[in-house]
Amino acid sequence: MTTTDPATEVDLLRFPPDFLWGAATAAFQIEGATTEDGRGPSIWDTFAARPGAVLGGDTGDPACDHYRRYASDVELVAGLGLGAYRFSVAWPRVQPTGAGRVEPRGLDFYDRLVDELLGRGVRPVATLYHWDLPQALEDAGGWRSRDTSYRFADYAAFVHERLADRVQLWTTLNEPWCSAFLGYADGVHAPGVVDPKGALEAAHHLLLGHGLAVEAMRAQAPADHRLSIVLNFCSVTPDSDPEAARRVDGLQNRLFLDPLAGRGYPEDVLADTAWLGDWSAVVREGDLDVIAAPIDWMGVNYYSPTRVALSDDPAFVPGGPHPGLRGVEFLPARGEVTGFGWEVDASSFTALLERLGRDVDVPLVVTENGSAFPDEVVDGEVDDVERTRYLVDHLRAVHRAVQAGVDVRGYFAWSLLDNFEWAAGYSQRFGIVHVDYATQVRTVKRSGRTLARVVGANAVPATGYDVA
Repeated sequence: MTTTDPATEVDLLRFPPDFLWGAATAAFQIEGATTEDGRGPSIWDTFAARPGAVLGGDTGDPACDHYRRYASDVELVAGLGLGAYRFSVAWPRVQPTGAGRVEPRGLDFYDRLVDELLGRGVRPVATLYHWDLPQALEDAGGWRSRDTSYRFADYAAFVHERLADRVQLWTTLNEPWCSAFLGYADGVHAPGVVDPKGALEAAHHLLLGHGLAVEAMRAQAPADHRLSIVLNFCSVTPDSDPEAARRVDGLQNRLFLDPLAGRGYPEDVLADTAWLGDWSAVVREGDLDVIAAPIDWMGVNYYSPTRVALSDDPAFVPGGPHPGLRGVEFLPARGEVTGFGWEVDASSFTALLERLGRDVDVPLVVTENGSAFPDEVVDGEVDDVERTRYLVDHLRAVHRAVQAGVDVRGYFAWSLLDNFEWAAGYSQRFGIVHVDYATQVRTVKRSGRTLARVVGANAVPATGYDVA
């Protein structure tokens, strides 16, 4: 719905009255304190210590020192007027070896964080896994091992039981595509393995772990709890032949979405990847039913579109994080790009949400959306014009999808804070709040102030980038 603010004569695109606004973070990217209070090592601690694995030799400590500064960070969330905060729980902080003994000091931290959020009127949204697998589990096979799925379900039940009286919104996995394919196919993320067939096996075990965790939490969850998974979707655009898009969409989107929706693994993807060997042999009877355990909402992470074309050589293997892909080339971005070189195209976001509105039978929540640009603090201000423009344009894209009838219930900006950006170290800034890593001083950026005004109005301007 478009209305006009009589005080400013600005056309506003209003969101539904109960729309959930928030910002998101991940434990390893912000917490620091990687050896404190009994926390065990994760695959990202090990990976970051490997020479050349992370740009600049950066590590996850001290990151944003959130483990010590969580109260002031929650104050930032509340000060921006955000109704919700999406955080992740560090598995090795709760179970140092990924199995057996639970570290009470780890659970105590998340107790304090949740209480601080609720005390400031902010709704906590807990993600159980954002890539920080305990190293001991990786030593035993990691996500290529079926046993890790069961260990994850045990861990999920421990955390849920502890926080269930105060947290109603839960996510099992964040972006299993990244965990499986960046970590085990491309090797650019932890644990840094190049094993394409094993990456597909890891994808199955991640999805199985999700389903087992949903079953475990559902068995002890109050009726008002809402369980989910978060996928990083991509709008795949072919240069000419749609066959290229089909192949990439299969590995990027449908391999994960279809089994969650009860449709099993896509037959065309199984055929495309068969030359690697029968990775689907790890799928046992009953697994697909477990993976399809009912969820209450689907988290949507979106950053940019992908452009592809068929290769002249049908046997060409582009490599990278799409195991089994052949005969496809990835094309350069067009137009404006972010600091990562990712194409900026809000219209593809609307198209993706409309597609998911047809393919998914539960409500959608945009759980991550954001952009990396170089920032500079000048006279105590960060005038991040490009990020602000990206934010407003993509919020308009969400609004268009809502107007088209897509059931989108909320939007979480990525990220609250500049942070450790995985293999890129501290070279890329996604935050709506600037972090000076030398002093840990936080500065709300123009994009953060803009989001605060959007939240206050529950609306985004139809034109321009100023929100009254």
